[in-house]
Amino acid sequence: MLWSSFLPLSILISLPFASTSQIPFNGSSTSRFRTIIDVLNEDPDYTSLLKLLQRARLIPTINRLNGSTLFAPTNDAIDRHSFWSLAADDSRLDVWTKDNTHQRLRQELLYHLLNYTMDPITSEDNPETHKTLLFPRKAYEPPSNEPPPNPPWLPEPGGTLGGEPQRLRVASLDGDIRVGVNAYGQGGTKVVPMKTNNTADSGVVFGIRDVLDVPPDLATVVSQQSSLSYFSRIATPDILQRLNDTAGLTVFLPVDAAWDVLQPIERKYLESEFSTDDLTKILEMHAVVSEGVHWSEEFEPAVNLTTISGTTLEIVRSPESHKTIVSTSELIDHDIYASNGVLHTVNSLLIPPGALQITPEKHLLTLNCTSFVSLLHSVDLTSLINSTDTPYTILAPRDDVLELFGGDGLPERGSGPLRKALSYHFLPGKWYPEKLEDGMLVQTSLKEKGLNDGNQVIDVSVSGEDGKHPKERSISFGGASVMGEVYDLNHTIIYLISRPLIPPSDPLETSLPDLDFATFNAAVSSSPTFARILRARHEATFLIPISDGFKRLGQLVSKHLLSATSKADLENVILHHVIDGVEYASALHGDSQKTYATLEESDIRVERFSNGSITVQASGGWEGMEAKLTLRNMLTNTGVLHELSDVLLPRSLNLTIGKLVRAAEGSTMATVLMRAGMGWLLNGTAPPEDSEWAGKGLKGAGWTLLCPTDSAFKGFNLTRLYADPDRLKAIVEQHLIPTARKQASFLATLDPLHTNKPIMMDDSATYTTLQSKNSAYGDVVFRQSDPDDELGGAGYLVGIKDARGTDGRKDWARVLAWGRTTNFKGIGGVIQIDQVLAPYEPSWWMAYGAPIGVGALGVVMICLFFLGVRAFWRRDTTEATYEPVGGFTNEDNDSE
Repeated sequence: MLWSSFLPLSILISLPFASTSQIPFNGSSTSRFRTIIDVLNEDPDYTSLLKLLQRARLIPTINRLNGSTLFAPTNDAIDRHSFWSLAADDSRLDVWTKDNTHQRLRQELLYHLLNYTMDPITSEDNPETHKTLLFPRKAYEPPSNEPPPNPPWLPEPGGTLGGEPQRLRVASLDGDIRVGVNAYGQGGTKVVPMKTNNTADSGVVFGIRDVLDVPPDLATVVSQQSSLSYFSRIATPDILQRLNDTAGLTVFLPVDAAWDVLQPIERKYLESEFSTDDLTKILEMHAVVSEGVHWSEEFEPAVNLTTISGTTLEIVRSPESHKTIVSTSELIDHDIYASNGVLHTVNSLLIPPGALQITPEKHLLTLNCTSFVSLLHSVDLTSLINSTDTPYTILAPRDDVLELFGGDGLPERGSGPLRKALSYHFLPGKWYPEKLEDGMLVQTSLKEKGLNDGNQVIDVSVSGEDGKHPKERSISFGGASVMGEVYDLNHTIIYLISRPLIPPSDPLETSLPDLDFATFNAAVSSSPTFARILRARHEATFLIPISDGFKRLGQLVSKHLLSATSKADLENVILHHVIDGVEYASALHGDSQKTYATLEESDIRVERFSNGSITVQASGGWEGMEAKLTLRNMLTNTGVLHELSDVLLPRSLNLTIGKLVRAAEGSTMATVLMRAGMGWLLNGTAPPEDSEWAGKGLKGAGWTLLCPTDSAFKGFNLTRLYADPDRLKAIVEQHLIPTARKQASFLATLDPLHTNKPIMMDDSATYTTLQSKNSAYGDVVFRQSDPDDELGGAGYLVGIKDARGTDGRKDWARVLAWGRTTNFKGIGGVIQIDQVLAPYEPSWWMAYGAPIGVGALGVVMICLFFLGVRAFWRRDTTEATYEPVGGFTNEDNDSE
């Protein structure tokens, strides 16, 4: 460890009362205290240094230091140094003795002296930093004959480094020790071996090959840095004087490459004779003046420094990368010592927007955007191109572009709409091409009434993304392509665009050109009053379902919503697709789950999955009702539009069987239901307590009604039907399918193409009706068939199960359409069919003929069986089947 504490002030004060002899001791003795002066006196290579220490009156100081380090230049080193050789030349005493304090010599000698014994250097990684006894200060002008304010042998505290001593680096390189190196261990002078023991009782002496150069003022230091050649070239005398005169100055100057970000017009301005004020501002933004100098050791882990101009430099040092970030820049070189401060270099300018006084208007004029500037003057928007305080990105069409589009693309000169259109060409902030991403939205200066005077945004498109060829990126704003290079001023970026920009219009006008939204637009336009309300609604996000979404909703549901008598339901459905607030794609894509309030005063739930897909769940409808969300970011003057794959139904929509029956053109069936005492089913309510259905456990049940169209009843004598309650009841029960909760749960697992059905209508799907309790032929069964466009078939047939023996057409019907209800928790609905399914009653022959026939056939078969057995047993048994008792005769043999 290095002993870094300085000699106590009480000891230094006592030095005047000690021996002040400037004569070094001759000889050596092992019994007496050996000082640094003794070490120098024993080595003939340091006689010149002893002479200079005597003339600077520093020998008493060194003799009294208990533990110190002296870097001693050899006689040859002093001879090669112009100033030190002059001071050591007795023949030239008249030149330098005019300054009786020998301030410069003393300061340079004190720069070679440490107030502690330096330990041996063991690491070659980093140079060691040491504090010398030099406290830099300005020379007395002119030198005075009066005695100095302090004893000449004492280091004078204070100085131009805020009370801190000057620093010195020592490094070990390839086995050699070098003194006065830079922060990277380069440069400096080599330590040379001494002819005698360099260790004294009071410290240690290191011989060095050259005199150490004391750091000069900051102006000189800056001029010596090759990486700061551009700043040195543009620095005016006033700037250099300020760097020279200001004490305790810490500067972060940008290297030459950092100035390349400026446009040629800005560089040309800074290189002119008129840039002194702006250069002074630039320097003040890179300089810190405080009570002490800020060395790099203060930067870890982080520190905020206030510049002369009042800006804050946020300095953070990363322990992992060992890089130091100064606000938006990276520290390049650090701790370049100077007599009145310290110099650091950074890789970019630390200038906030608007630092230079080159206005955007002047730059636009040089880019041949005169007509654009003229239009801005006509609507009093000159503050956007003359401001030096607020950064902007300008999307400017050139004169030839405006001439090509003529006056048709822009509103009338000097009008309010033109002011809005031109405001849309200005983006607050500096948007470099590297910051732009495909699909991002950037705020413009246009204040929209429909956004509650918020800033309208513009969409950005970036194509040709290729890390190997970044210059081939194609950028467009609001559909207008960027032409040519991008012009970057200190506070403004200018993009030249291919056409003037048109601000977004109202939601309905924005969605109108998209054919996928045709059904939605037709639904909204059917009510002009409602359309005006939607247009006037501020800060709204429209989630517009595509036309196929209305089809997947179910034909009866869509037909009901689009009918002239269902305006209230339709308006509630549309309002359920409008979020109260502006939610751009980034917001909707950011959260995994979030609920949003709609204008219908219910909510929708947006859920994002790991694969990037997004779904929106309705507040009502039926179980599992959701739609896929496509983030379109179609901008409007009140917010934004996005696309939905399906229609969402709100919880306020009471979609009853009665409404679907009307949509199914089933008014006759509705009458039949009411005549049968089941009018409550049409309203979606429980059976009345005095109804015959009240005690049959039907409360809360779901129902699927097979609803014949009115034309299906043309063959019925309704008067006779109404007069026959039993027949009427049987017909109603044959068309009512009790629907269980599990059916709705199963449908919720399917895609929207199937969830719109009240029940599954797969091939051979069989369901029990209310008639099943009274008849063995009460069940109905579905069959899949080819869609029949001529007859309106939807690809399904439904019939009474096991019905046969009739002409057939009374027992089955084509399915024409369907729709689900939203009451009963979305269980059940209406299936439109083209025939009335009359309850099946088999004929006498179908009921008894078959059993009788089978029985008769069985009796006949049994009789035949026994007759066969009898015939078998009654066959001829007279033929001998054994030898005669008398045996065979010869005659018998002869006959053979």
